[in-house]
Parts: sequence; structure tokens; C-alpha cells
Amino acid sequence: MKVFLRLSVVSLEVDKLFNKKSSVFVFILLALFLGGLSSSNTGDDSWYQGLLKSQLNPPGYVFGIVWPILYLFMGIAAYRSFDLISKLFLIQLFFNTIWSWLFFTYHLPLIALLDIWLLIFLNVKILLMLYKKDSLSTILYIPYILWLLFASYLNLFIVLNN
Repeated sequence: MKVFLRLSVVSLEVDKLFNKKSSVFVFILLALFLGGLSSSNTGDDSWYQGLLKSQLNPPGYVFGIVWPILYLFMGIAAYRSFDLISKLFLIQLFFNTIWSWLFFTYHLPLIALLDIWLLIFLNVKILLMLYKKDSLSTILYIPYILWLLFASYLNLFIVLNN
């Protein structure tokens, strides 16, 4: 009985965390940190350096500038529209985080490409939900989807040419 009560309390605390508006920023920082762990050493990664990449592939430092800005924008949008998009947003955040691990750590560019296509689908769905309710959140969310489309192209190029 004691174990059941403890599990119930833990379950309630986890449920509160997932349903708190302010938790959006905690999950975004966690995703940024975890995603960054797997891609922080691409300059030294012989596998990544050996890949044939698109001529449109930006230098590595660009990703370090762009991603925090995108996370900030989508975090603001998710905070503003939390009740509307929270579940779908957290699901897409999970797939966003594992993309870096699939690609950089496990060297699975095809699986990473499928992941990013799923991300595009989920985020277009979120964008359509935002469009109906909050124009500022919609505007803040558009750059993320555009970057996902560009990242998808870069990922596809690597899959097709390596």
C-alpha cells in the first residue's frame, strides 16, 4: 500500500509538471541541452566530416546561433498557447531532441530523415492550430518550420549522396 501511495504521489507530481504552462521553458532548455550534447563536437567527428554535404550546408557555428533563437520563438509561442498545443508540442520536442542523437551519435541519417519529416508534419499541425487562435504565436512559429524544411533538405542530401 505504501508503494502504491508513493507511486501515486510521483505520478501526480509528474502530471503537474506536464500541465504547467511554465514547464514549456524547462522542456525547451532540456531539449536544447540534450540535443546539443550529441552535436557539440561535429568539428572533430570524422564520420560527419567525411560526409558529402550540400553546398548550402552552413558552417557549424550557424547552427549554434539559429537553434537557440528558434527555441526561444517556439517557447514563447508554446507558452502563449499552452492549453491548445501543449501535448503535441511536447511530442514534437521529443522528436526534435532525438534527431541529433539519431544523426550525430548513432549515424543513422535515413532514420533521422524520417524523424524530421515527422517533425515537419507535427509542426505544421501545430502551426495550423496556432493560426486559428493566436497570430503572434503563428508568426513566431513559422521560422522553426522553415528551418525544419531546410534541415530536411540537408539531411536528404546526405542520405542520397553518401
